[in-house]
Amino acid sequence: MKGKNLRYLNEQPSQGQRPLQAGFVLLEHFSLPAFTQALDTIVTANLLRPNLFCSRTFGLHEGEVVSDLGLVIRPDAHLDGSQLKDLDLLVVCGGYRTELKASDAFIHLLKAAAEQGVTLAGLWNGAWFLGRAGLLAGYRCAIHPEHRPALAEFCKATQVSSEPYVIDRDRLTAASPSGAFHMALDWIKGLHDKALVEGIEDILAFEESRYRRIKPTGNICLSAPLREVVKLMAANLEEPLELEQLAVYAGRSRRQLERLFKEQLGTTPQRYYLELRITEARRLLQHTELSQVDVLVACGFVSPSHFSKCYSAYFGYRPSKETRLVK
Repeated sequence: MKGKNLRYLNEQPSQGQRPLQAGFVLLEHFSLPAFTQALDTIVTANLLRPNLFCSRTFGLHEGEVVSDLGLVIRPDAHLDGSQLKDLDLLVVCGGYRTELKASDAFIHLLKAAAEQGVTLAGLWNGAWFLGRAGLLAGYRCAIHPEHRPALAEFCKATQVSSEPYVIDRDRLTAASPSGAFHMALDWIKGLHDKALVEGIEDILAFEESRYRRIKPTGNICLSAPLREVVKLMAANLEEPLELEQLAVYAGRSRRQLERLFKEQLGTTPQRYYLELRITEARRLLQHTELSQVDVLVACGFVSPSHFSKCYSAYFGYRPSKETRLVK
């Protein structure tokens, strides 16, 4: 492996370039797997090209923090305003049992970080804290499905996605450990070249995940009727079913089905179905040799113009601009 990955090293790294500083705020009962996935990606980048990044952990108070797995972590420092000036990225690490409660001091720190141009990220339910600070207005974000309704209550100007991770300008959010890995990888991809990203994937043995569709509902606790509808949607991307058909299959009325989606997934059936089709289209464009026309047909779009419009609205660029990752 070492010999294989030597090709990813820069033999003459840039002199005098300051390592980017990433800070991780560990909230009580934070998701240890999500945190380690993101951190491991950054650490692995340094193995390939030394001194690209520096990382520190912070607590909101002095002393230790207990992770979701019961492991006790002692952060490097207590987070206060003095550290913000050195940070390029600040990651709020939440978890399934992390209490959705933010102190005024924490809200002030997040706002100050945003004002200073620090890129902000949230893992698991970390997006809730960014939203509570008013820092997600006009952004797309990802959050664990259990916490989508709570975020939607006060973030009316935020588009909560069912994707496992979202990078929208200077906001990075992930809803799961797998999403945290891909979030960190895409962040690095935006800063460095493709060779470095491929080297990280090789070392962390995530090559197969690049070709496996990420199913955002895989580990979500859904009611039986909604779970059946979601399965039907995923199995009928090429010829999307009408909402009335889905309601009949689920034994519910259209209004009842819309209420289930809002309560359990924080979105509408139409929006969820479109996200499934759009994200699958992106996967096919990135990881297969199918033409754009073949992809749009496979994902149930009626015309190239409609497909391009939906794709641009969702990802911010046309499907013709999508990066092909097949070798």
